[in-house]
Amino acid sequence: MMEYESNSWIWDGMYNFPHLFGGLMLTAALLGFSTSYFGGIGVPHLPYLWSDLGIFHKKRREKRRIRVYMDGCFDLMHYGHANALRQAKALGDELIVGVVSDEEIIANKGPPVLSMQERRALVSGLKWVDEVIPNAPYEITEQFMNRLFNEHKIDYIIHGDDPCLLPDGTDAYALAKRVGRYKQIKRTEGVSSTDIVGRILSSMRDRNASEDQHDRPLNGDPHKESQPKGARSSQFLPTSRRIVQFSNGMGPGPNARVVYIDGAFDLFHAGHVEILKRARQLGDFLLVGVHNDQTVSEHRGQHYPIMHVHERSLSVLACRYVDEVIIGAPWEVTKDMITTFNISLVVHGTISENNFSSSSESDPYSVPKSMGIFKLLDSPSNITTTAVAQRIVANHDAYVKRNAKKAASEKKYYAEKKYVSGD
Repeated sequence: MMEYESNSWIWDGMYNFPHLFGGLMLTAALLGFSTSYFGGIGVPHLPYLWSDLGIFHKKRREKRRIRVYMDGCFDLMHYGHANALRQAKALGDELIVGVVSDEEIIANKGPPVLSMQERRALVSGLKWVDEVIPNAPYEITEQFMNRLFNEHKIDYIIHGDDPCLLPDGTDAYALAKRVGRYKQIKRTEGVSSTDIVGRILSSMRDRNASEDQHDRPLNGDPHKESQPKGARSSQFLPTSRRIVQFSNGMGPGPNARVVYIDGAFDLFHAGHVEILKRARQLGDFLLVGVHNDQTVSEHRGQHYPIMHVHERSLSVLACRYVDEVIIGAPWEVTKDMITTFNISLVVHGTISENNFSSSSESDPYSVPKSMGIFKLLDSPSNITTTAVAQRIVANHDAYVKRNAKKAASEKKYYAEKKYVSGD
């Protein structure tokens, strides 16, 4: 009892100033001093004391995740859209994407080529997207901006450095800029939905002219023309850095079940996303072969592909279900290829624009079939590249008018363009 009373000042101090005494005791422990130095009071074991007093138990405050929002029409989804969303994701931790409604697109730009359901599937299929808000408005109104901030907990609204103007000429993102919650990314050069529509219209026009003049069969002679007409108009300048940015950068594990699927993947659409998702579910690693322009032209006609091989490869790489891409994959799946990539299963969709039943053409999947590793997948969607192109041709006048308006806007953008840092 006397011992306790003689050291009561220590206990009082520990009670009233726990952090101070906790620090002193930690120092003593680190220096190797005996706890008897503090008066022989039989100080409890340090970890036990810390637990009781709550000393040094720092509340680990989790760093709040930054949520960023980017919206768009995402009509005729291309690698430019994917790169914009990749850049947006880099500005935060979670990317929420608004897909503008059909009605808003019609009012502000003209008729969309793809439906809301198709555009939503494409955006949801991108590896950088965490959430999707369907039927978003074209303009960031005060009401919608408050909904973003309060309901979706958005920190910043993102858009490219190219202007987004409303029909009255005002900036669609003026409010976000005014409240200081706006961030800008660099536009991806060389492609736009307007450009792709122009390519399709030009391709169809050339095709009709060729057929009318009976110049030659649709498949043509690949040796007379070094590059398909469809891919010729692209302004895209591929770089190794862009491919690295889109890539997962990881190969399959030693015991991974590698699934292989190939195709043109031209005008990357919702049907592509769905079949890739289904293929990925059959294994641990999805390897996708993208045929080169010449191969696509030989099998589909001289006016295909619309997008050239590097554009198509980036669109495929951006898909969340894809692990790796072979750029310029061979038409036939060979035994050597199966061995090289350790392929366990080769798959192909039931909806295809290629006809393998022709007696004059060998089956590109004969080897995996003979090995018992080929599977035909039921395509979840019947949409094809040709079907998408035909939608544009069917509404020719509307899209010509839409493109003329957008072309003038893009011409002005390039005339006034300045360097913007970023990637």
